[in-house]
Amino acid sequence: MNPLSPEAHRVLREGGTERPFSSPLCDHFEDGTYRCVGCDSVLFEADTKFASGCGWPSFDAALPGAVTLHRDLSHGMIRTEVRCARCGGHLGHVFPDGPTDTGERFCINGVCLAFAPPQ
Repeated sequence: MNPLSPEAHRVLREGGTERPFSSPLCDHFEDGTYRCVGCDSVLFEADTKFASGCGWPSFDAALPGAVTLHRDLSHGMIRTEVRCARCGGHLGHVFPDGPTDTGERFCINGVCLAFAPPQ
């Protein structure tokens, strides 16, 4: 596994947030999976990704057991933080405003994700 970039470390290990619309994965819609850059755990399938326009890659569901959810009271808001279940890295947040039948929008920092095409 490659070492984390300084930005990936800041976001994944220190709970930061990347600038909106800075990730090339926002507009990436190829078949495959999205993995945690910290531990290579598979987090999301490409068929759950959608264009939310929020500035971060968005998914309507995580793979079962791939992420954990935590109450986040920072920045004067009540949000639900998403972390990698394997390494505990901060990935982003999930909101109850998704457009599909799950009703969820996993808003994930692209710097925390590595795309893997099908093999």
